[in-house]
Amino acid sequence: MARIRKGATVPAPQFLEDDPSTGYLPGRRWPVIRYGLVTLLASAILVFAIEWIVRGDFFGTVDFFLQPFKPGWTTIIVFALVLMGLDAVLGRSHQSLMIVAPLTLALAFVGHQKSHYLGDPLYPTDFLYSRQIMALMPLLVRERPWTALAMAVGIVAGLSLLIYGWRLWRRKVPILSRKGRLARLTLAVPLLAFFVSIMDYATFSWTRDRLQIIPIMWDQKENYASNGFALAFALNVPMAHVSAPAGYSDKAIDAIDRPAVAASVPDEKPDIIVVMSESFWDPTKLPGVTITPDPIPNVRALRSGYMFSPEFGGMTANIEFEALTGFSNAFLPAGSIPYQQYVRTPTPSLATFLKSEGYRARAIHPGTNWFWNRGAVYADFGFNDFRSEETLPPLEKRGPLASDASMTDEIIAEADASERPVFFFAVSLQNHGPYEPYRYYNPTHKVAAPISTWARESLLSYAEGSADADRGLERLIEWAKKRDRPTVIAFFGDHLPPLGPVYVETGYLKDNVAPRKEPTPAAALEHHQTPLVIWSNRTGPAQDMGAVSPAFLPYHILTTAGITHPYYTGFLGALRERYRVVDRNLLLTPSGEATPDWARQKDVDPAINDYRLLQYDMMFGKRKAAPDFFPETINGGTPHTSVPGLYPTLRRQDAVRSMRYPCLPAKLLYRRPQSAGPCWGLNGGPEVLPKTFV
Repeated sequence: MARIRKGATVPAPQFLEDDPSTGYLPGRRWPVIRYGLVTLLASAILVFAIEWIVRGDFFGTVDFFLQPFKPGWTTIIVFALVLMGLDAVLGRSHQSLMIVAPLTLALAFVGHQKSHYLGDPLYPTDFLYSRQIMALMPLLVRERPWTALAMAVGIVAGLSLLIYGWRLWRRKVPILSRKGRLARLTLAVPLLAFFVSIMDYATFSWTRDRLQIIPIMWDQKENYASNGFALAFALNVPMAHVSAPAGYSDKAIDAIDRPAVAASVPDEKPDIIVVMSESFWDPTKLPGVTITPDPIPNVRALRSGYMFSPEFGGMTANIEFEALTGFSNAFLPAGSIPYQQYVRTPTPSLATFLKSEGYRARAIHPGTNWFWNRGAVYADFGFNDFRSEETLPPLEKRGPLASDASMTDEIIAEADASERPVFFFAVSLQNHGPYEPYRYYNPTHKVAAPISTWARESLLSYAEGSADADRGLERLIEWAKKRDRPTVIAFFGDHLPPLGPVYVETGYLKDNVAPRKEPTPAAALEHHQTPLVIWSNRTGPAQDMGAVSPAFLPYHILTTAGITHPYYTGFLGALRERYRVVDRNLLLTPSGEATPDWARQKDVDPAINDYRLLQYDMMFGKRKAAPDFFPETINGGTPHTSVPGLYPTLRRQDAVRSMRYPCLPAKLLYRRPQSAGPCWGLNGGPEVLPKTFV
């Protein structure tokens, strides 16, 4: 072996000689470090630009990055790994920027525009409606021709510049060696795969928690503000697409048995009042706990059965979705929230049907109308109006939130004032968690339990709220007993309360929350059922219903009211004879026979398959089943608040406007009025319309 002459330059490692694009040049050191630093810097600039575009606020963007270990810094590292991996695939250093930068900046711009005009951030599901966006383009071009022309010129110029830069880069920058490409892939791919694995917000991740990536799926605006555009968008990706069930076709829909049931209502139409009570449950079920007096005596006396919640401790919107539509979350991606991802167009519901029969369909919730996207969703469900914190008069509070008693007052007052029959869907707020100790200064109950003082006082706060909800039901029942008009009242809790440590200290659960997949059907029932009351002032409470999925509530409510419908009492009625619980992880027959993990089995009951096909057809498909199962949604049925086929991407916003300002002329929903005048609004008095609605 030849000796190296003293003072001679040490030859560079072979992998650097073969890979000059790493930054190696004779006399220069640390090429790998230089490449990494340049990639990180490019990633940081790109992420900052994305957030700046989306937020439209430079200083707000700076604040997003000021604190260490915030999602912004995690996003920079993730982008750097993506750039590094794409460099390996493309074979040139930093060429990945020519793909990643234009794509992400364009998404950021679209997201900013959507947020500005429609009030919602950009979701992956929005790309499912590209056809509607394209249908809107001619209108936008006619309205702003010069803007459209400038954008077209800008797009063409940008693409031309990108193509020129791409070709120049391919000629001037050396090809990466195989070893250099392999090194990049070895670093980037495992780390990106690990990052993807921790982004399922439906399961707890210690790493994600340490990185302060907190999925705020119930409030997507805050989700995007807190986690940043890229991470929030990624959190929504799993719900972006719902694949058609195997065998879905026009022929398969035609093959579903048509129920021999027509839509009909009694000559004397009953008022229907549905109260979904926030986190209502029987706290005396906790082991070793004694609460005096009984916090829920009225519900206990009138109980018709139990509502089997598909959720635990939260995700109220998913229970609402089932209870109002008769559809099931079991057929949607795990962890999805239909209110946020899928309800984008008029969707059949109890409100749609009852409104077509002459009812005034009304929703009421003392919270804000944007929470869970209720304002837009209720419009798509066909409600005539939605009274929320923004349109209700100031309600008396019990503790920090609007009281159940004040909400009950509103329901009674509006029902008594209506000459038309009413369908009310009310969602209470008072007993929303967390249940801080000493929430109420004047508790009327006592809790005895061998647990810590904090847990005992927290449980007392919850028990007080449950008692108030029970008294609210009692008041509704006593009021309805005195009415001449037939009245049906349904009352149930949406899910078990998020009591956290109380469950652990009492031994009810091993952890603060129940597992998504329970070890036994009995455990699933124990941790997911809440009391259910369905009562009529003509026939009293319904009896012996057992535990039922919220999707079957329309069947039981309409049956009690003496109303029939092809889907809600026909199809669901036939399915109810076979199953009373249809959950993602459990099928339960009326006799109590359970089929866990049914969705993973090769052979699925044809009745369940028909259920899945119908739901997909009406939510995502061609709606071929509508004439036979949802006749109120076709020509001659209830018109939606927007004109079918006209300005489809503005439909949700227009619907919310028409609910807020019911006297607004239809022609003003689709253009900017020159002036605004007084309007008799939902508050029962004159309101002034805003000068613009965009």
